[in-house]
Amino acid sequence: MGHPVLRITIRRLLPVLLSLGAAGALAAPKAYVANEKSGTVSVVDTATDKVLAEIPVGSKPRGMALAPDGKRLYVSVQDRNALLVVDTEARKVDGAIALGKSPEGVDISADGRLVAAASELANAVILVDTASGKAVASIKTEGKNPEHAVFSPDGRWIYVSAEDASQVDVIDVRERKQVNSIPVARRPRGIAFTPDGRRAYVACELDSTVFVIDAGQQRVVHSFAGGKFSNGMTMSPDGARVYVSNGRDGTVSVIDTASQDIVATVKVGQRPWNMAITSDGAKLYVANGRSNSVSVIDARSNERIADIPVGELPWGVVIR
Repeated sequence: MGHPVLRITIRRLLPVLLSLGAAGALAAPKAYVANEKSGTVSVVDTATDKVLAEIPVGSKPRGMALAPDGKRLYVSVQDRNALLVVDTEARKVDGAIALGKSPEGVDISADGRLVAAASELANAVILVDTASGKAVASIKTEGKNPEHAVFSPDGRWIYVSAEDASQVDVIDVRERKQVNSIPVARRPRGIAFTPDGRRAYVACELDSTVFVIDAGQQRVVHSFAGGKFSNGMTMSPDGARVYVSNGRDGTVSVIDTASQDIVATVKVGQRPWNMAITSDGAKLYVANGRSNSVSVIDARSNERIADIPVGELPWGVVIR
């Protein structure tokens, strides 16, 4: 029958435990997926891997960045040449900031003060002050058609990849200008820094090669073959693994950052593009442009565990 005091204690604790469980479920991070052709952002619950909502944002959304508190999502949209500010709680567009023509990749500094947006036709990186909601600098880059602009973890540098280039351009954020270019291979795409900022990994699509850059010396120290048409890159939170999507293969390569070896290759959908990983490093979300889906990879077992239907032509994923 059990001890009466124990039964009373359990009855008293049960509502608390249930409420904690509910709070944990509510606290599961959301993944946001930019769907170019649909003109929407899909909101995915990472606890259930189900789409919760679709946010209309306009034609051809691409790059995205989340504020550190998760309350604002910044989305570049081509039809308005603008950076949209999305209220993630209300799930609606709350403002727009003018950018250069054909904006693409977007990143936010670790402190949340600056957003960097690559503008292809302006051939520049636009810096936006998040407090004022205004563009504060337009920094020209040597590489033509810049696609990604990624902050170093300390916010001092921005590494820029461009479709029509064989280099990574380096912007000094304080000086508001390009100060270096690092030779790589043709069409550099995704960029991922290790959490300590000591190295950066760059995928070069046309040569299907991944380059490792010593960020202190701003030079390449290693390179290795990726899958065919290496593209998007994401770093694990602990820096032990880096992931590269391979567009033509329809796979994701898992790279050990200590050995620089590919330790696993995971089949996903067609034309995998940009990715994001949960903060605990447990699940990787991969946008499959031609499959209109997001593949979910168990980052501990390196197995695909789900495919989530989203909008048309998903470009990338961000997670709080």
